[in-house]
Amino acid sequence: MNVLEKFNEVQNYFSPKIIGEVNDTYIKIAKIKGDKVPWHAHLNEDEMFYILEGSLFFEVENGNDFTMNQGDFFIVKKGIRHRVSSTEECKIMLIENKTTAHTGDVISEITKTISEQQV
Repeated sequence: MNVLEKFNEVQNYFSPKIIGEVNDTYIKIAKIKGDKVPWHAHLNEDEMFYILEGSLFFEVENGNDFTMNQGDFFIVKKGIRHRVSSTEECKIMLIENKTTAHTGDVISEITKTISEQQV
């Protein structure tokens, strides 16, 4: 599989798509553009972000906000409130436990169920 080619199947921003599984973990891709992701936390799971193309602004509850660029990755530890945004289209890969809810402890207009994340 060519991961960048899989983005042709991702039609909407903020809508992760599952492209693989490793044991109890999903490998997902998503396009981000704008600032619709709400502040949220995953109470029981860590979450890994890897930037394939573009830049992603990452906000964390401690105020140590930062920008991620192509090739960067970051692991959000369980329980840490965070949100992401991007001025231009950004393509990301997420590695998450299968139990990880899309927007964690918050339901919003962008929240997707696991079945909605299937390619």
